[in-house]
Amino acid sequence: MFTPKALTTFIGAAALTALPLMGFSEGDSGQNLIPAAETRLPLEDLRSFAKVFEQIRQGYVEEVDDSTLLEYAIKGMLQGLDPHSSYLDRASFDDLQANTTGEFAGLGIEVGIENDYITVVTPMDDTPAARAGLKSGDIILRLSGKSLKGVGLDEAVERMRGPKGSSVTLTIARQGHKEPFDVTIERDTVRVRSVRSKILDDGYGYLRISQFQLDTGSDVAAEIRELQEEGDLKGMVIDLRNNPGGVLQSSVEVADAFLDSGLVVYTEGRSKSASLEYSAEPGDMTEGIPLVVLINDGSASAAEIVAGALQDHRRAVVMGTDSFGKGSVQTVIPINSERAIKLTTALYFTPNGRSIQAQGITPDIVVERVKVTRMESGGRTTEADLAGHLGNGNGGRDRNAADRKRAMESREDWYGRDNQIFEALNVLKGMNLYARQHDKKRERVARVD
Repeated sequence: MFTPKALTTFIGAAALTALPLMGFSEGDSGQNLIPAAETRLPLEDLRSFAKVFEQIRQGYVEEVDDSTLLEYAIKGMLQGLDPHSSYLDRASFDDLQANTTGEFAGLGIEVGIENDYITVVTPMDDTPAARAGLKSGDIILRLSGKSLKGVGLDEAVERMRGPKGSSVTLTIARQGHKEPFDVTIERDTVRVRSVRSKILDDGYGYLRISQFQLDTGSDVAAEIRELQEEGDLKGMVIDLRNNPGGVLQSSVEVADAFLDSGLVVYTEGRSKSASLEYSAEPGDMTEGIPLVVLINDGSASAAEIVAGALQDHRRAVVMGTDSFGKGSVQTVIPINSERAIKLTTALYFTPNGRSIQAQGITPDIVVERVKVTRMESGGRTTEADLAGHLGNGNGGRDRNAADRKRAMESREDWYGRDNQIFEALNVLKGMNLYARQHDKKRERVARVD
């Protein structure tokens, strides 16, 4: 059910997430939040609409009630505006809220379709599915006795969700098991993590943001603190690839974590309430360490706001490929207790006034995602392989051809898994090397002075 506080603005590439930017009082219907244009209704066009409505009502092959026809008319009117304006029924709005908060009642598994069967991609940590022992690669044959063969992904996910505390039985086929077996799981509240982090190399952190939920800003701050506890950070990769966007305020908070001041993003629309500015507050959590932001054609909306802000402020090097190019803002406006519309009300702009609508963010360094294989070196001999070779002299360990090959294969394995992250890490190391050399030069100049 829609609440009076459901007036919401969001900027996801799809109907993924929502952000409360404005509210209204309990008694307000929401109809006057966006001022109506002071023009008369087009009477002739309304007559045409009434004629079409009556023809469908009287002549369509099946009887359709007036309420349904009017609902179809609203849907068509919104769909004709742009790809992101739409009509929201109760189910659509529930999905919107679930994606916004990252919380829903269900099992906690990521699933896909393989050979016409629903297959477990991975069970999420600390969820009913993980506690029940589901594994990546498990095939879900039946759900509470009903076959899932040929069932679409969205329908399967909808069937797996349900009220907290309710149970569902999955019939699982698993490699290494001769016969399928049943697993009964009690649904619980599942929270989807939108932020993950790890250390890539000594002093270099990695921050992955999969989408912008309501808590993404605070989650990013917590992950940065965890990385800093691992040791002094020399640089960080911020991975926004395939991030469809989400909550506007969260994107501002994420950019703010890496900026000391300045404009992050501003919006412009026909109404005054749609024209807003968002700025960073003093304090860079990472104290100015080098940053590389990874984007691709799946990076949209809120992800493009972060990439654009850090690029405009010269705070980060943006790498990868051109982003999606969604630069519009949608507002969710309640119609009644069960229905709402999602209406495009503004365009957003980066600090330097760039509109990324239908253009996207262009990376500073273009790096395509590729599969890399190593050319054979021919098994060259090194000095360390020669019989009777001299020692290092400084106590360093000899590195013969076999040692070097193992090190190269390790790097190749790393590179082959994700060449874009590997290249981002190399850029960070290069930035640090240049900074150290520049600092030494300044120290020499200072001594001479």
